[in-house]
Amino acid sequence: MKPLTLAYSPCPNDTYIFYALAHGRSDTSGLRFAEPLLEDVETLNHWAMEHRLDVTKLSFHALGHVLDEYCLLRSGSALGRGCGPLLVAGKHLKNLSGKRIAIPGRFTTAALLFRMYAPACVDLVEMRFDLIMEAIRNGSVDGGVIIHEGRFTYGQMGLLCLQDLGQWWEETTGYPIPLGGIAARRSLGSECIRRIDGAIRDSLEFANAHPEQCLPYIRSRSQELDDEVVKSHIDLYVNDFSLDLGPDGLAAVAEFLRRGRAAGILPRTAMPLLAEEKP
Repeated sequence: MKPLTLAYSPCPNDTYIFYALAHGRSDTSGLRFAEPLLEDVETLNHWAMEHRLDVTKLSFHALGHVLDEYCLLRSGSALGRGCGPLLVAGKHLKNLSGKRIAIPGRFTTAALLFRMYAPACVDLVEMRFDLIMEAIRNGSVDGGVIIHEGRFTYGQMGLLCLQDLGQWWEETTGYPIPLGGIAARRSLGSECIRRIDGAIRDSLEFANAHPEQCLPYIRSRSQELDDEVVKSHIDLYVNDFSLDLGPDGLAAVAEFLRRGRAAGILPRTAMPLLAEEKP
């Protein structure tokens, strides 16, 4: 069997989860992985649309577009409470209609969440997530939806939080907010997919047991080098759902996709989320 192609983001939660797998320190159950590719999540979303990879991190928004080709894994996800994208601006905006709002990529969960929250706001500007706050400050856009480390640093740039979109989701649905997950190509077969899932879980369990060993790798890839910000990022986005989505996590993902389809943004499909489920 040829090595499996694998990609994830350089964000601290992903490099923490995949450190052991990428460095040969987790049980891969006889699987072989090629050298991992690290790219921003919107690039990974587009690669998933092109079916380029065997195993990939992607936004749950993007997952809704590729379920015919990929299934969701139980391990490796970013999902939880109090960890959603933030709508920020340089000043209070009383009405979003007619305002230019930056989103961190068309297929990010943040973009779909914002479109659910403010369907009348249609002047959306796609840009890389780490450029959004400066674009707000220089007046290129009126506001923006920020993700990743920006959640911890927007105040330092003099920006105001207009709406915690994760909080809005939680209050509206009662579910935790599903941000991103790990998907595997369905054509690999259920047994191979089960072993991939186990390898990712084992990698995360290694990181939880030896967090200090992961830090140099995490710092070498992170946009934010401040140790406290890196630690806060991992603490926020890596949790029990990352080990196993479980019934609550899977229900949250299913509801997110259902609402995306109801809004006419996601395509309808008969394919299930998991490899072991029948269409």
